[in-house]
Amino acid sequence: MNPASAAPAPLIRPLIGPLTSLLIGLSITLSPAPALAAPGDAADAKAILMRGVGFDTVLGRGKVPAYAAYLQSVLVAGGFAVGDIAIEPVGETANLHLTWHGKAKGQSKAAPIALAGHMDVVEADPKDWVRDPFVATQDGGFIFGRGISDNKFDVSMIVATLVALKSQGFQPGRDIHLFLSGDEETAGVTAELQARQAKAAGVAFLLNSDGGGGELDAAGKAVDYTLSAAEKTYADYQLTVTNPGGHSSRPTMPNALGQLAAATVKIDAYRFTPQINEITRESLADTGRKTSGKVGAALLAFVASPADAVAIATLRAEPALIGQIGTTCVPTQVSGGHAPNALPQKAVLTVNCRIFPGTSVESVRAELERVVADPAVAVKTGQEWVSTPASPLRPDVVAAVGKAVAAAHPGIRPVPGMDAGASDSVYYRALGIPSYGVSGLFMRSEDVFIHGLDERIPVAAIAPALVHWRTLITELAK
Repeated sequence: MNPASAAPAPLIRPLIGPLTSLLIGLSITLSPAPALAAPGDAADAKAILMRGVGFDTVLGRGKVPAYAAYLQSVLVAGGFAVGDIAIEPVGETANLHLTWHGKAKGQSKAAPIALAGHMDVVEADPKDWVRDPFVATQDGGFIFGRGISDNKFDVSMIVATLVALKSQGFQPGRDIHLFLSGDEETAGVTAELQARQAKAAGVAFLLNSDGGGGELDAAGKAVDYTLSAAEKTYADYQLTVTNPGGHSSRPTMPNALGQLAAATVKIDAYRFTPQINEITRESLADTGRKTSGKVGAALLAFVASPADAVAIATLRAEPALIGQIGTTCVPTQVSGGHAPNALPQKAVLTVNCRIFPGTSVESVRAELERVVADPAVAVKTGQEWVSTPASPLRPDVVAAVGKAVAAAHPGIRPVPGMDAGASDSVYYRALGIPSYGVSGLFMRSEDVFIHGLDERIPVAAIAPALVHWRTLITELAK
């Protein structure tokens, strides 16, 4: 039986208004937070989610503190103490940190665990959307809005679950920390601060809602779930050619644009040596067993022999798989010249790389330099994230995720995987805190519009996600 249908009678608590305006130096008037009482109450969780979309928490608008204050009001209305919820301003943004103190078992209690998500979203131009991106709109079985899937869905489900558990009288056996960051989509400053707080608190591991997740088939049936235990490292490199220039009527060699173009062609054609690790070996094997034809055969062949040239060529031709078998680098931006009638004095190429776990950013820079093989092209590292290894597959986490997924979607077995992108988990892994992407969201691939137009989530995803998070938290916080 679904726990949502077996909920006890509601426990209504008085709602508390704006609780943190003095703490963050803002004057905020908030809509009342819905009182959550029953575990798995999808209607209340949906209300939190839809209200949350209304905070346009994009870079430059300063709305993250207001959203954090709203979430704090929901938590306090559900029974958490104001003093256990800190909102820390960080420039125009902020982070939120809830500590739920566990009861001691005997002489001591187990090390704390942490839950994480992010409150900020990427920009959205209302002129491009069918609906206002910052007004949650339900239509045709979906709720539309910027950031609704990345990452306000799981943030809302976690908050709803914590409130439901608190209202029901659940007492964790270990401390639970909830870290919600404010700039995951941009600088990552808040997550870096929170990772240090988690380290100081002795957190054993992190459950990140901004990673992993499930897939539905075209008919809406659950078919897969990925437990993310590794992430590729994000890094940008700038390739620069400088030249004295001159009048375009007096062409000279070399030409800065020509040199940069030659370097661009080399990098575009280059492929890094394939790699495999404990996480990708299992995920690729699982996908191979489920995939028919030459792609499925190539996946299994690669797992058996990562040097199999035929398998590598087949997988590199698949956009969804090339990033799973090694580091990828691609030219993404170019600029050069200063006038149409002058020889270019400078030309710059940006190369974006997604680096396989365990490979350093500097080693990739050096390899790009070798590929270009032109001393006139300077290769320098631009923006980079922390480079971290994969997290070990802790038996307790794997077992709890398996139980949570099975409770919400019977018959589905989680498979460890590697995210091609990056999340706040990198900052925790960099400090030695194992981190796992365990989103409760299941979607059809054709409905995924993260960072794109008309971002949406299926309404039907809410109830099972609450079962998912309730099971995870109660299993791991014993």
